[in-house]
Amino acid sequence: MYRFLLSRQWVVLTLVALALVPAMVQLGFWQFHRHERRVEQNTLIADNLRAAPVPVTDLTSPGHTVPRAEFWRRVTATGTFDSGHEVVVRRRTNAEDRVGMHVLTPLVLTDGRVVLVNRGWVPAASNQKDYPEVPPAPKGRVTVTGRLLADETTGSSGIKDLRGLPPRQVMLINSEQQAKLIGRPVLGGYLELTEPAPSGGSPEPIAEPDHDSIGAHMAYAVQWWLFAAGVPIGWVVLVRREKRDREAARAAESAAGSGAPSAEEPTAPTTTAAAAPGRG
Repeated sequence: MYRFLLSRQWVVLTLVALALVPAMVQLGFWQFHRHERRVEQNTLIADNLRAAPVPVTDLTSPGHTVPRAEFWRRVTATGTFDSGHEVVVRRRTNAEDRVGMHVLTPLVLTDGRVVLVNRGWVPAASNQKDYPEVPPAPKGRVTVTGRLLADETTGSSGIKDLRGLPPRQVMLINSEQQAKLIGRPVLGGYLELTEPAPSGGSPEPIAEPDHDSIGAHMAYAVQWWLFAAGVPIGWVVLVRREKRDREAARAAESAAGSGAPSAEEPTAPTTTAAAAPGRG
């Protein structure tokens, strides 16, 4: 009855179905884990943004790698901006997705060490080889508050560190690179400036990281698992249909081979075995 399952066509179809089920289950778990990571990251961002600010020197030092658990942690720093070693970071976007530059200004702390401060976004010059118009940093001793982030690398950001750039332009925010240019010890990581509030002519502040959206990863996971459940169901439906079609074909062949007239064919009239006798 089910010998057709041994045909080449059905063997291939069955093997494909057997391969699709675990693949779809795995894809579902991949999306589920992405959902979990997104929820975990949103919780981390929200907790660190709500936490009371601490001195930046409590969390980082020269050569220190900022751990992920401290990303976006609010920190404070007191010192004097070193505008002479200010640089701009190329190919950065603002909240409206306009491409421009971030302004990276060293802040010299009271102990002589330096922390890099990302003061915000400015439009690029019409000729990207030119230094853009950058609002000056505050003069004198200032106390700033910002979100702590780790040094950027090509591996972590996907941004290629190009060589031969115009003076005072960089691709990555990296404390080790800037320490070589400044000639002072630079704390690992950098700050995204949030306070003092920007005044007229200041660089455009960097938007707070999104920590509300969780994306559609969970919905995609459920979809993959439903697809995985649908494969064996679809296979059974196809098998039953094939069985029914083959049974109908065999029944039709049997009816044709028996020679039985169909209901539409008229039967020939029967004749008497002997003619009726004539009259004498």
